[in-house]
Amino acid sequence: MSDHDSINKRLTDLEVKASFAEDLVDQLEQIIVRQQRQIDMLIGQVAESRAPQAGGDGVGRNLRDELPPHY
Repeated sequence: MSDHDSINKRLTDLEVKASFAEDLVDQLEQIIVRQQRQIDMLIGQVAESRAPQAGGDGVGRNLRDELPPHY
């Protein structure tokens, strides 16, 4: 095999590897986007679940305020 053929084969091998690397990077970017959406959704769910526990103005709840009006 001549030097020219060897260089062409090495160049072709590098192009194939670069193509696979680009595909892998694209797949990883898609995974990151999907995971970020999931993280944002979970953060929203946690915030919603904590909202009722916050007590509104930060003052402790008084059980007398929660009694039904007929008491």
